[in-house]
Amino acid sequence: MNQLEQLKKFTAVVADTGDFENIRQYAPQDATTNPSLIYKAASDKEYTPLLDKSVADFRHSNIPRSQLLREIVDDLLTAFGEKILEIVPGRVSTEVDARLSFDTPATIEKARKIIALYEKRGVPRERVLIKIASTWEGIRAAETLQKESINCNLTLLFSLPQAIAGAEANARLISPFVGRIYDWFKAKTGKEYHGAEDPGVQSVRTIYNYYKKFGCKTEVMGASFRNTSQILALAGCDLLTISPELMQALSESDAPVERCLSEDEAKKSHAEKIRLDEKTFRWMLNEDAMAGDKLSEGIRKFTEDIHKLEALIEKKLG
Repeated sequence: MNQLEQLKKFTAVVADTGDFENIRQYAPQDATTNPSLIYKAASDKEYTPLLDKSVADFRHSNIPRSQLLREIVDDLLTAFGEKILEIVPGRVSTEVDARLSFDTPATIEKARKIIALYEKRGVPRERVLIKIASTWEGIRAAETLQKESINCNLTLLFSLPQAIAGAEANARLISPFVGRIYDWFKAKTGKEYHGAEDPGVQSVRTIYNYYKKFGCKTEVMGASFRNTSQILALAGCDLLTISPELMQALSESDAPVERCLSEDEAKKSHAEKIRLDEKTFRWMLNEDAMAGDKLSEGIRKFTEDIHKLEALIEKKLG
């Protein structure tokens, strides 16, 4: 078996792309999308019909232009999600507008709307994960949504306090960003990191061990990988979301893959229980320069890509 096939024995593999053919090629369990991936896919001629249909369905709506753009974006996101779910057997993650990252009520309203659009398309909510930035406000929104059986994927997660708050909110899944943590430390130190010594890998290990030791039900999905050594060092994690390029690299190697994370080993870890309230969360996040920097940067970048997607739609509207 190649490395991708071996990895699937330990970990649920998730496609990190909006490209249907790449998803079909590597047969993942789930798929994740974000504004950057959808903008990239929607810019491709192959997916122009999806974009054109969403624009056509709303072209004659008598609503303000800014609201119209948001309506079309939501429709396009769920159109992509519906098509992806025709390929994968599991779930698709669809992201809430990053501009709502500090607005709990608006995030809840947007998540409910996305789920309603999916259900209108005949997609049950059990097959959808709503991606929400791991701000305090986003986590509070996830807590409310989970009580309504709207499953949430807390994204842009870079630290243990974000992970603990997510578990306490009963989020279905969290996505610690391995590669972006690596990027920050590499930029600060000028050092290359590989495998288990990688700060992003170590962050996910810490979160995984904490969750398993203290019986947290929230799933851990490593995300944002830069190389296959990061992926292989997290074999055994609940899920890993992987780009097509790295899935290809794994599929081209038949080197052995060993399990690196396990629940039994995690329970032996020296993790200590942390009591978390809002003040503690904000202080711990403030004290972690990397997490604070990357969370803010991630929200800004996803917002930029929403603007690009809206500009693409604006051009279609004429």
